[in-house]
Amino acid sequence: MARSMWKGAISFGLVHIPVEMYPAVTDHGLDLNMLDRRDFAPIGFKRYNKNTGKEVSWDDIIKGYEYSDGEYVVLSDEDLRRANPEATQTIDILAFVNADQVPLLYYEQPYYLAPGKGGDKVYALLRETLREVGKIGIANVVIRVKQHLAALVCVGDTIVLNTLRYPDEIRPTDELKIPDADSKAAQVTEKELQMAKALVEGMSEKWKPQQYHDTYREDIMALIKNKIAANQTKTITEPEPEEDKPAKSNVIDLVALLQASLGKKPAKAAADDDDDDDDPPPRKSRKPSDDDDDAGDAPPPRARKAPARSTAHATAAKRTAATKSATKAAAKPAAKPAAKRATAAKSAAAKPAAEKAPARRRKAA
Repeated sequence: MARSMWKGAISFGLVHIPVEMYPAVTDHGLDLNMLDRRDFAPIGFKRYNKNTGKEVSWDDIIKGYEYSDGEYVVLSDEDLRRANPEATQTIDILAFVNADQVPLLYYEQPYYLAPGKGGDKVYALLRETLREVGKIGIANVVIRVKQHLAALVCVGDTIVLNTLRYPDEIRPTDELKIPDADSKAAQVTEKELQMAKALVEGMSEKWKPQQYHDTYREDIMALIKNKIAANQTKTITEPEPEEDKPAKSNVIDLVALLQASLGKKPAKAAADDDDDDDDPPPRKSRKPSDDDDDAGDAPPPRARKAPARSTAHATAAKRTAATKSATKAAAKPAAKPAAKRATAAKSAAAKPAAEKAPARRRKAA
């Protein structure tokens, strides 16, 4: 654990709890140095005297407040402490409030509070009290040269001091274009709301902070290793020319997006796909006449993929039907020998059509 950055006491009522303050977070950002692109040498910054131009060491640096142009009031660390000794050494609890009454927008920076010498029991008393009542303590604390509003929160077995922003430090939203609840452009349908709730339910899980990590930093570190392995440590990658992006429509189909998020195919797209996949309807077959004795044996007409062949079939069928009708008309007044001659004529007339038609139509002929 790092060295404590602040020592003092928590005070509420007549109770004083000696505590020490430690940073609760650490920054894992990429530590990139600035280099001179001409020779890749690191660039440094000097603390120098603006009058003489000479460098100044840390031991010779003090603080001052500029009360007029070029004129300063010198303030040492002891001056800052003596201005209000109690404020600089005490976390003064002002009130206890429900945690849900403080918006997350107000929270700023967390710090761990550990009990000081002889403060274990009173520390545990405050911790268990905060845990039982479900409230947080609102306090004032001075860190370095600024007084902060702070919240004392029980997190596990540790009391955490989280600095809060003052109301005047939070910018108003008046200048932002935030849609009203009754705005026509922002009206949400019941179907969209139900689907969004279903999506939230499907993505809900227990809080597991260990599963989250800085993937962008990992990608940058992998890129650095690849550049070292490829001996490209001095290669400067220039940006590629930007391509013209197609204009996007402002019309958003929320239902389609929600359905896609839920793993469902949008209804409209599904209907369109079904229409595209359907085969064209078959042509209607010729209605058989009473004179067609073998109409039931005829095969169904083919799809329209082969229109020329279907036309030939229809022509042959018409010729056959016409021949049958003529033969039967001639056979009514004639005797049996005439019927035989009509049958022979029928066979002779149908033969050319049967030769042209496919084999499976010959039976109908």
